[in-house]
Amino acid sequence: MDSTQIVGEKIKSLRETREISVAELAERTGLSVEQIERIEQNIDIPSLAPLIKIARALGVRLGTFLDDQDEMGAVVCRKQETADATISFSNNAADARTHMRYHSLSKSKADRHMEPFIIDIEAVGEADYELSSHEGEEFVYVMEGAIEVCHGKKKYVIEAGDTIYYDSIVPHHLHGYQGQAAKILAVVYTPI
Repeated sequence: MDSTQIVGEKIKSLRETREISVAELAERTGLSVEQIERIEQNIDIPSLAPLIKIARALGVRLGTFLDDQDEMGAVVCRKQETADATISFSNNAADARTHMRYHSLSKSKADRHMEPFIIDIEAVGEADYELSSHEGEEFVYVMEGAIEVCHGKKKYVIEAGDTIYYDSIVPHHLHGYQGQAAKILAVVYTPI
């Protein structure tokens, strides 16, 4: 089973275990009932912001959906393992565009507070995007190419070798600069 199918199944399982209806989860997250159902059925894989809202509403860490294991000590992630553990999230849960491929760097670390990813941002040309927000912080290091980060009312162009660190409660979005491909290291912190 690929990682994209695991996300929906884990959400549904956790929701049912906690005896939370789809309507109640939708209310707690601010997502529509239809979005929750599409996510649970693996039709849509949401962007990180809705996924974080679902995690908080269910009282779990974001990593719970990303194939957690039970390793309490140090975890090593080898280069070849990141290629095998790819998840593509939709840019917007209402449409199924998948322009980012996430490679988890910590999926086997239990009780972690940060989510580090290598993210391949595909070239999409000029595209519309929606800002999203969630509690926590994000750190991004651009490995290849350049990205544009919209954070609140400001826009930043971040090039290879540059970093940006921001509060993710402020509405934000990142994408390849001028629709071009890029590769980034992103570390997302979300309090439970």
